[in-house]
Order: sequence, then structure tokens, then C-alpha cells
Amino acid sequence: MESWSKVASSTLVMFLVLHLGLIPIMAQQDKLQIGFAGQAVTLNCGDIPHQTDVTWKYNRVPIRLFRSTNLKGKAPMTERSEIEPNSKCLKVWDLRLSDAGNYTCEYGSHTVRISLHVFNLTISLNGHFLPNEVPELILMHNASPPLPRLDIRVFNSNNNTVSPVSQDKIHQQYTLRLMQLKAMDSGTWRCHVHSDSPFINQSISFDIKVLGFQNPDLVRKYATVDSSVTLSWCLNFQKIKWKEGFTGKLNLKQEENASAYELLDFNVTAQKQHETKKSRHFQFEIPERKPESTIEVKLPKVHFNHSGQYECQLAYNGRYTQSNIELVVMKVSANPAGPLTRGAEMTLICQVSRPLPSNAHLRWERVNGTQMDIKKSKQHEAKVEVKVSSAGLWNCDLIEDNDKKISLHYSVEEAPIWVRYLATGVTIGGSMLVVGFACLGVIIGITWQRRRQRAKRMAQARQYLRENKRCQCQHPASRLPTSRVVPSSSPTGARHPLVLHLVFPGTARIAPRGRRGADECQDPLREPRGPRHS
Repeated sequence: MESWSKVASSTLVMFLVLHLGLIPIMAQQDKLQIGFAGQAVTLNCGDIPHQTDVTWKYNRVPIRLFRSTNLKGKAPMTERSEIEPNSKCLKVWDLRLSDAGNYTCEYGSHTVRISLHVFNLTISLNGHFLPNEVPELILMHNASPPLPRLDIRVFNSNNNTVSPVSQDKIHQQYTLRLMQLKAMDSGTWRCHVHSDSPFINQSISFDIKVLGFQNPDLVRKYATVDSSVTLSWCLNFQKIKWKEGFTGKLNLKQEENASAYELLDFNVTAQKQHETKKSRHFQFEIPERKPESTIEVKLPKVHFNHSGQYECQLAYNGRYTQSNIELVVMKVSANPAGPLTRGAEMTLICQVSRPLPSNAHLRWERVNGTQMDIKKSKQHEAKVEVKVSSAGLWNCDLIEDNDKKISLHYSVEEAPIWVRYLATGVTIGGSMLVVGFACLGVIIGITWQRRRQRAKRMAQARQYLRENKRCQCQHPASRLPTSRVVPSSSPTGARHPLVLHLVFPGTARIAPRGRRGADECQDPLREPRGPRHS
């Protein structure tokens, strides 16, 4: 019995010793809490009696002491903190990375230790992006050493995992470069942080706003000549609650390498949207009634040269994005134009202003015709022709992906009988007129050639007389030119004195008209005098 009493007493002593030794250990409770830079955090000490004094410390430096009044300590966050009177929790505002560390809450014989991990997540460009830009996330993590290794995952607004393009870690900083953004990527994203030791499973939300168009891809629109068409671009700034101001403009580029024509510019703020018309030569209208957040222009009467790329461009902080609408215009014509005469042939032409994509083509089709009356354009061709020899109604269709986009018709009419006769008469009369003009030309040519030859002979005769200028009375008869006497008569039948004609070989005949003095030397180049009357 005595031995059993000794064993029981020794066991009781050991139990008391262990119990007294474990009291300080059980009084200390370790907790982990997450805070975010720039926000507020509340550190909970647990259930504390209402009248109990509490002291909060940061790395053993007093922050706040709650007794009858709230006393201040000397910790760095003292001016940004307070103890709530009822719960005795410590609330810290405007949390900073340097606020991470060990916090202790002491009341009575109890001590609660809290390890505070502070995260700071920043987004490049303050979360305001344009399409095709790459966001960059920087996650800063601070806590008491040793720092755990974090597993970071990013989720977009549709809760789909976004794999970072690259991820770098430098001490307390993680840098993640994400994919290129699109306008539909706007929304609230999450950055999920995980660690096994200590156990961290926290999500950090951040906003991504991508300013752009709700129809960002290239849109192709078709129109026919003389029709009206409206081009519109729907912006997403109101949908994503974009509060920053931005500007924009609308340009027309008719050719790939040609300069663009500025049609209008606009300015958008949080309060209003204002457009200004710039071009006066290009006929278009800005509709007064249009949906909000929309840039819209109307072409009341489309011309063939209205086709091209219409570029709506947005500008924000020196960065640009744009959305294009390609306008393709179609027209039909005939060669020759007008009614079709019997036996004649006409060519119908259907063409568009720009080459068509591979999934589109033009097609001529005769109404109530057969398969032989169908003509399609080849791939990437902008024109199709069909030859017609009889009257009828023809349709030209623009088909894309087996869907008829636009259609134009052309009615081939047969010319009346009198038009045929008139055309025949015009043809014959024109032929005769051409022959007459040809004959007249031949006659005029022959007459001109004869006049030229006569003038040439006269010039030769004058040259000969200048070289042999002599008076007839001073030359011997042997040197005189041959002469002959030709009687001359007037229209009335009266006889005139005989006229001596000097005839030179190959020359024209020069006949003096009156007598001259015997001692006077005759100049054949002098203007002949008229006859003398007694």
C-alpha cells in the first residue's frame, strides 16, 4: 500500500508540473491573416470580456493600449489604427507593405499572436487598355520570414484560366505578363494566390477595361448605285463604365496606298458625345437620332466612287485603335446602251468597285430563263459580262457564302420598227456622206495639185524672162522667141488690133494689150496696161 501511495503521489506531482508548464503554451495562439495594401484590415483577438484591458503590439512595439481610455503607442501604424471598444479588435487603415509582420494581442494572462501577410497587386496602365495591348500584373508579398513560395493563377471575367505569357520572381515581387486583350475581355478579373505552408488560399480581384468597338472585326457592306446606306460603329465605353475622356475620327481610304480623307471627328467625355463634320466635298449626313455610344454616317445616294475602307479610329493617351467597314458598290450597264435592234447583239456588264473575297461572286441570270442563261464571275473577279441577242429581263446578284447580298436588274428592250428603219437610213446616209466627203477630198486634192503645177510653171517663165530681159526692138530676129499673130475679138464681135503673143517653150503665154512706143523697152514682168482709145 505504501508503494502504491508513493506512485500515486509522484504521478500527481508530474501531472501538476506538466499542467503548470503547459499554461503559457496554451495561452499563446497563432493566427494568419491576409491584408491588401491601400485597404483596411481588422485583426481579431477573440472573445474578450467587456471590462478587460487589451494591449496590441507590432513586433513587440506597442500600438494601442485600451484601458479606461484608448492610449497610443510608438508603432509605425499607430496613427492609422484604433481599438474598437466592444470587440477589442485592432483596425488598421491604408495598409502598407511595411505593415506586414507579427502582431500580438495581450489581455490578462492570454496572448494571441497574428501573422499578417500583406499583398499589393498593381496593373499596368491603371487597368485602362486598348485592344491588342498586353496587361502586366505585379504582385508584391510581404510577411515575416521565411516567405512562402506562392502559386499564382489568373482568371478572366468569364472565370476562365488565363495562362501568363511570362512570370518572373524577384524576392517579394511576382511579375506576370498576360495575353493580348480584346474588347470583350473587359470586366472583373481574379488573381488567385495559394501556398501550402503556411496555408494561403486567397483571391485578389481587379478590373480590366478595354476601350473599343462591339464589332471590332472588319465588316464588309454592300450597296448598289443610287441607293442609300448607313455605316455605324458601336462603342463600348458606356457598357464598361469608362470614365476617362477620349477622342476619335472617321476617315475614308479609297485605295490601299492612297491618302485618307477625314470625314468627321468626335470627342467623348463622361457627360456627352460631340461630332464635328470635316469634309464638305463628300456628301454624307450625321443622323440626329441614333443609338447612344454610336458613331454613324449616312450616304443618301451612293456613287460608284464611294467605295473604300471607312476607318473609325479611337485615341486615348497617345494610343490608337480602329475598326473598319469596307463598302463595296455594285452597278450594271449595257454596251451599246439603248434598245436592241433585230439581228444586233448587246453586252450586259455587272461590276463591283472592289475585288470580291474568295467566298463571293457575281452572277447574271435571265428571269424565266434556262441554265444556259446563267453566267458567273471567276474567283476574285470584280466584273462579269454576258452577251444578249434578244429582249428580256436580267438580274445580277452578288452572292456571298450562298447568301444573296444585293441584286440589280436590267431590262433589255427590243427597238421599234421605225427605229430599225431609222437606223438603216442613218447607216446608209452615213455611208453616202462618207463617200461624198471622200470624193470631195479627191477633187480638192486634184485641183490643188493642178494649181500648184501652174504656179510652178509661171515661176519658171518669170525666171526665164528675168535672165533674158531685152527690148524686142534691140534684138535680132534670130534671137527673138517664136511669135504668132492671133486675132482677138471682144464679146460684142468688134475687132481689135492684132496682138503679138510671145511663146516660150514650157512657159505660159503673156500677151501685151496695147501698143507701146518703138523706143520704149518692154518689161514682161510689168503689169500690162489697158488698150488706148483715140
